[in-house]
Amino acid sequence: MESELLIFSGNANRDLANKICQYLDVPLGTALIGKFNDGETRIEIESNVRGRDVFIIQPTCRPANENIMELLILIDALRRASAQRITAVIPYYGYSRQERKSTPRTPITAKLVADLLVSAGVHRILSIELHTGAIQGFFNLPVDHLYSKPVFVEHFAKMKIENPIMVSPDAGGVERARAVAKVLGCGLAIVDKRRDRPGDSQVMNLIGDVKDKTAILFDDICDTAGSLTSAAKVLRDNGALKVYAAATHGVLSGPAIGRLKDSCIEKLFITDTIPLTEEAANCGKIEVLSVSELLGKAIRRIHNSDSISNLFI
Repeated sequence: MESELLIFSGNANRDLANKICQYLDVPLGTALIGKFNDGETRIEIESNVRGRDVFIIQPTCRPANENIMELLILIDALRRASAQRITAVIPYYGYSRQERKSTPRTPITAKLVADLLVSAGVHRILSIELHTGAIQGFFNLPVDHLYSKPVFVEHFAKMKIENPIMVSPDAGGVERARAVAKVLGCGLAIVDKRRDRPGDSQVMNLIGDVKDKTAILFDDICDTAGSLTSAAKVLRDNGALKVYAAATHGVLSGPAIGRLKDSCIEKLFITDTIPLTEEAANCGKIEVLSVSELLGKAIRRIHNSDSISNLFI
């Protein structure tokens, strides 16, 4: 890699940043990232960034507000230190589930976060599996939206699952599940559900035949695991021999781990866009796949002004 490339990381997911740097064979830029006594975020860039092409690895996961402020202040510090270009690598884009006004008098937080990033001085965004692709339109600058499909497809192929069928846990994720089913050459089923409030959903119907098949539920976010575990029960009740689940972003909040342990899900596959809590790391039903190589390839191509279109699969 050329010397102009520099990679920094906030405190949100330093392990992922180290893996990306290892893949690219570049050192992680040095910066003091801490807090003042009153709790305000304190950042001081220690590496020389003048004229450099800088990438910041920082998912805006829990604690979302602190991690967003770290990212914003890092961008501001790098801009004021004369970095040539600043790319925010946001593997998990927090506040993305409020991307529209679904009910009266509610905010559109995905747009608010986009405005904050642009105001801070970012030049480009690189993210994985946005909750909805329309979030790209909230930015008036380049947004590279990668998909986790290659990571999961490679893993499922190695598992050599017999008679698989991909299952979308809701109508909104059909396109995502269909794309994986197409590559694996298997069928598709859909679980119809109704959501009364965030984190609470009720399964209503199953569209498709899962009898005597190995079902793979595929979603973008696993938060409280309510949707996945209830959908898994419906699949088993309808004759599925085994049920696996896969989600790009393992938020895993509240009762998620308990629900997974008590569910009929054999294994939940997630990526390392979000670091696991200690409880989640000790759960035998969770297996983590890394997106470091996928992000590393994208960073290298962006830095070298090469096309990354074949990564959008």
